[in-house]
Amino acid sequence: MKKQIKYIICLGLGVGMISSSCNKELLSPVPQTSVSDATSFDTPARVANQVNSMYQAFKSGNFYGGRAQIAGDIIGEEFLNETTNLVTGADVWNLNPTGTSTNFVKNMWAQAYYAINICNLFIDGMAAKGSSVVGATLANNYNGEARLIRATIYLELLQHYARPYADGNGSKPGLPLRLTGIKESGASALARSTVAEVYTQILSDLNFAETNLPLNYASAILNTTRAHRNTAIALKSRVYLAMQNYPAAITEATKIVPQATAPFSATTGVAHALQANVVNVFRAPYTTTESILSMPMTATAGDNPGTQNQLGFYFAKSTGNGEFSLNPSGIIGNAGWLVTDARRGFNAVVSAKPYLNLKYNGGTPFTDYAPVIRYAEVMLTLAEALARTNAGVNAKALALLNAVRQRSDALTILAPATQTDLINAILLERRIELLGEGMRNFDLMRLLQTIPAKGTAPAKGPADAGYIWPISADEMSLNPLMTDN
Repeated sequence: MKKQIKYIICLGLGVGMISSSCNKELLSPVPQTSVSDATSFDTPARVANQVNSMYQAFKSGNFYGGRAQIAGDIIGEEFLNETTNLVTGADVWNLNPTGTSTNFVKNMWAQAYYAINICNLFIDGMAAKGSSVVGATLANNYNGEARLIRATIYLELLQHYARPYADGNGSKPGLPLRLTGIKESGASALARSTVAEVYTQILSDLNFAETNLPLNYASAILNTTRAHRNTAIALKSRVYLAMQNYPAAITEATKIVPQATAPFSATTGVAHALQANVVNVFRAPYTTTESILSMPMTATAGDNPGTQNQLGFYFAKSTGNGEFSLNPSGIIGNAGWLVTDARRGFNAVVSAKPYLNLKYNGGTPFTDYAPVIRYAEVMLTLAEALARTNAGVNAKALALLNAVRQRSDALTILAPATQTDLINAILLERRIELLGEGMRNFDLMRLLQTIPAKGTAPAKGPADAGYIWPISADEMSLNPLMTDN
């Protein structure tokens, strides 16, 4: 948090420190000269650079450039820790991190609130000056991006540092809901809002984003790496799934998955659809229409996750460090994941152990794009929401489930006999399809399920200490109104 406050002060003094020569398509601004706070919104180019700086903070290796997704997976039962290295999450895997655990609990919290503050400072700056500089339409566009990024950060933080919405219908302590920019120290005192209050703000931000973001951009890379209208819709479907508000999840997901039967695709905005081969989603140029939002990486210094933050470093053994192997008793050992499924091709046995070796296989400096949300997830969200709100085996839910399965295993047709069987098949499909993308903890938490035991790590039930993370010790030290979990 001290590092966070230092960053916040620097940002307040020179929020426009990004060079106008940055590669705008890759959202990778390179610091060059300091622009004073008073002039950082004076020109359209400077305003555009502030937009890039929000994405740059969001895609940090300490957050959605790698560690957010990694934490979401290694908490669950799909992976086994191979190195006992606290730097790379051995304590997170063991379900015993403390408030002083630097590399996940403290650094993720600090980076998240740093990125939130950049968004808040941007929104404040646009209200004060930027909107008049770029005009109302573009200003709303940019503010929609800021609010979508802020909402996505708060949603991710809730999955680790707060009780699930289902525990008390959102009444439990949530997060400090910081919505205005901090430019100096001494401004950190803020009590926790409830989980429900944080979700309300998340939805407010995403609703604004849906209304004000563009339908699409001029290039495939921008449609993949910058927020557009369908990005907001997709994320809202995830939010409502987390809240177990299944009718609302259906409403949102149906906006971009309107068909009753396959093939499924978005008919307005970016034409999202499943790719014929799932491998293409995770290979250069990473810009398929299945990728609703991904964080781009390049070999340029400072524009990739950095040492020990990368998805490939953690999960791959041939090109990475193999920090976590696949648990033979996890999803790869499930008989429902057939050997004929092409997604098993992401896995490989290296040094006599199975690894998620080929989903992220770029190798040093690990320029694989980091996925935030994909069309396949939205399809499975819609399938689950339909299955839970309709008796029997809902036809569209089953069609969505089979579309995802048959994309990778064309000869298999899933035919669950009951509503319960259908729901369980969809949950199983999420474990297969989204393996290594950070969604396992999300699914366990939203359903208040026990985190299964794996290796030497014990199971954790919803009432057990360690089911969620403690609050960062730095936040506890600097925020006198903060309470711990």
